[in-house]
Amino acid sequence: MDVFVSYTIYGLFFGAAYAIAASGLVLTYTTTRVFNLAHGATSMVAAFVFWQLHVDKGMPTWAAILLVLFVFAPLYGIVLERLVMRRVSDAPVGVMLVMTLGLFLFLIGIAQQIWPSNTSKYRYVTQFFGTKSFPVFGVQMYYHYLITIIAAAACAAGLYVMLNRTRIGTAMRAAVDNRELLQLFGANSNRVSILSWIIGSQMAAVAGILLVAKTGLDYYQLTFLVINAFAAAMLGRLRSLPFTYLGSILLGLAIGYSQYVHGSELLENGLQFALPTLMLFLILIFVPEVRLRVGQVKGVLAANVPSARRALTTGVVFFFLALFVTELLNPTNTLRFGEALVFGITMLSLVLLTGYGGYVSLSQLTFVGVGAAVVCKFNTSSPVAILVAVLITAGVGAAVALPVLRLTGLYLALATMAFGQLMDYLVFNASFMFGFGGKINAKRVSLFGYDFSDTTSYVALELAVFVLLGLGLLTIRRGAVGRLLIALRDSPAACATLGLNQRWFRVAVFSVSAGVAGLAGALMAGLQGYAAPGDYKEFQSLPLLLAAAVAGITTVSGAFAGGLLLMLLPVLAATSTALSGLEFLVLGGGAILLARDPNGLVNLFYRGMRAVVPRMPVPGWVTQRAASAPKPAEVDGEEDEDLDEIPEAQVAGHGVA
Repeated sequence: MDVFVSYTIYGLFFGAAYAIAASGLVLTYTTTRVFNLAHGATSMVAAFVFWQLHVDKGMPTWAAILLVLFVFAPLYGIVLERLVMRRVSDAPVGVMLVMTLGLFLFLIGIAQQIWPSNTSKYRYVTQFFGTKSFPVFGVQMYYHYLITIIAAAACAAGLYVMLNRTRIGTAMRAAVDNRELLQLFGANSNRVSILSWIIGSQMAAVAGILLVAKTGLDYYQLTFLVINAFAAAMLGRLRSLPFTYLGSILLGLAIGYSQYVHGSELLENGLQFALPTLMLFLILIFVPEVRLRVGQVKGVLAANVPSARRALTTGVVFFFLALFVTELLNPTNTLRFGEALVFGITMLSLVLLTGYGGYVSLSQLTFVGVGAAVVCKFNTSSPVAILVAVLITAGVGAAVALPVLRLTGLYLALATMAFGQLMDYLVFNASFMFGFGGKINAKRVSLFGYDFSDTTSYVALELAVFVLLGLGLLTIRRGAVGRLLIALRDSPAACATLGLNQRWFRVAVFSVSAGVAGLAGALMAGLQGYAAPGDYKEFQSLPLLLAAAVAGITTVSGAFAGGLLLMLLPVLAATSTALSGLEFLVLGGGAILLARDPNGLVNLFYRGMRAVVPRMPVPGWVTQRAASAPKPAEVDGEEDEDLDEIPEAQVAGHGVA
């Protein structure tokens, strides 16, 4: 009985902390319609600030808490709303996810720069009132636990009253429905939005301060622990604070009672960590179908597709030029270039899924891990192993899409994130995959009797695969399937009225995209000579997506540039301890700045080249040729083959071709 009560108290503590974090998340989403993926990172940074004031500077606990909650959190909320969230309040879901995900990584990079891990200073935060406790049914309850439970109830009740019984709460909810109408009644919608983000940041800070004594000051553990609150928020469908509070308590109790589980190491450790993710996935499966929005066509200003002749010519030139560069590299850099190509192939799968289809996947590297594991299990150089890896991974992608056929946008992205975390906890650490966190060896493929055991020749094979896949994607984009993808991305409601079966089309797109990622995993295993679960964790999918978005997620050239970027940033960060957070700072900051431009750095590059060389032909999205143009654009009197293409949707609301 004492053990049961002990685990109940333990679960109530975590449930209460989740309730505080989830309540802040629900508040900001309800009042702004922006789902903040960086909510957990906000808690992490606030916890570090609290440590800096209370432990490092010796400030009293109450003073440090007041400064964090009423100085740091409000200032952070104001800056966040003005510089980031105001830009995505009316943006498509994909842009919102990429920008908040960029903020997520940017905050981790900031924390790594300000509070580097390579220091002799040991960072810790003790519980409120230390080890002081009082008896409850024969078990000692810490005062820290009691404070957390009371704070959670007070936050939930206070937010509920504010939203439903006060004028400011009514204004917050009205700002979501019609900002212009709210202003006609004399309210300032921008100030209302700022207040929402201030309170949301304060809730995140409270959760971070209360949890840090249990989790420790860690960039990732505290961040992802608060992300567990997503499951509780989804139980209330991001609207109901009472259901969010109930879901948080149930989640905390489930985590506490999971301590009773005995058996295999995977079951004892994996189940406890996977419970919030499993709850999130199950809630998303049973969430009611999202209604399609009608009345407006929103297009994405994306790159036009080059003609078949130009694409083939560019692909051949790129292959031989890259092959020549490879011959000049030393073995270490050749291996790095091979990794960049694997990242590029993975990003080609995102070009199809996200760039063309508009579906955001937060677990693409998980499919890469599946492909790598399958190839390693065969332990043969036959190309059949790669083919089987692609087919199995494509099947896994279809299996992920099937349970969430009804979901779109935010819910679909969260479902992929939940899938990736479940694979981390329950599959990748299982003995049948990598042997409880170990690694398994892989052989490089041989084709038509030719052995690619030499790294340079293997990189040449990767180059060929990248070029062929890129040409295949462009062929798809020029055809009927490509036009359907763009139409579904820009106006699902219009496609539904024409009788298009969007659900099964989505399954097909997910399956093909996962198969391409599985191919990348098979090539990665051969390049490294092994596969290990640590290389394919779900968290690593986030920088992958941001690198693709920063470089240009709608183009093949953007996928190649993104692969190089994702390979180079960790290499540069390893050259100096002062650059420890460089990867997250660049990718996060770039995503915040470029999220509204799906063509990313590739677009900026062509614009810059056009300024330097005025006569140079440029892709169609730079010139922004109107869809109704009667003939291809001309450059100095000559037809530009780059513009002999299928026009993309123009700026939101201006029509679709």
